[in-house]
Amino acid sequence: MPTALPAALPIRRLTLRDLTACADLSEDRGWPREEHKWGFLLTAGRGYGIDDPDGGLVSACIVTRYGPEQRPDLGAIGMVLVAERYARQGIGRHMMRHVLAEMGTTPMTLHATPYGRPLYEELGFKVIGRTEMVLGRFCPDDTDLEGIGSGITTRAATAEDLAAILRLDEEVLGTDRTPIVTRLPAFADLLHVAEERGRITGYAAAWPNMHTQVVGPLIAHDTRTAQALVNSLAAHSDRPLRTDIDVRHEELLTWLKQHGLASVAFNAVMSLGITELPGDWRRRFAPVTVAAV
Repeated sequence: MPTALPAALPIRRLTLRDLTACADLSEDRGWPREEHKWGFLLTAGRGYGIDDPDGGLVSACIVTRYGPEQRPDLGAIGMVLVAERYARQGIGRHMMRHVLAEMGTTPMTLHATPYGRPLYEELGFKVIGRTEMVLGRFCPDDTDLEGIGSGITTRAATAEDLAAILRLDEEVLGTDRTPIVTRLPAFADLLHVAEERGRITGYAAAWPNMHTQVVGPLIAHDTRTAQALVNSLAAHSDRPLRTDIDVRHEELLTWLKQHGLASVAFNAVMSLGITELPGDWRRRFAPVTVAAV
């Protein structure tokens, strides 16, 4: 039996030393361990946790801050977990209130499952959109092999592309994601760019997650460019692909399903303090992960 009321236990900052405990917590709730993703988020964002007096973690979550370090203009909450033995005791609410108090007036966003949505609505979050998770082995057809569109070329990104990728990312997202973007080359198995007339018009990464590769972020000038990037990543991967697409991108979702991916789940995109995410959603097709932006 628990030796103390978890809500009375202090919330502390997590570090990479807590990686195994975070993965154990994921496993406790029936999630994949996702150690690779936990490591990425713990270094790019801020982890919060409650220690269990009997060992391990009672609860954990990650907050990724975007924009100026001292005055972030957006925060994303993800990986909100409570150990099964402490479920339904108000621990998630306690953690979320602590995080929101720390972030002050900073606008916040998160992706909510149907299970988590009631808590976030209670805390003042509003639904502003939806993403659809699709999963499967991508199967190109003859049209794809001939090229999605004339003038679009794709290739592996190089170190020399990083400055242009950062500029494009900030333009599309409406905020500076340097801590995320600069870690992508080490985090992702594949990082590709799309070019038209020698100018980078999109980029995408594919990173390992259990038996799949997650496509994200996916930033592109238009749907044809997004298709070209997915095609390029799939050609260099032998794993099933998984991605979370903004449902407003109906053409891309239809195309992905025609090429072997199937719908798995939907998540609600929620916000607090803003009525929509900054930037240009028309060029923002998929987040790096639903645990961030």
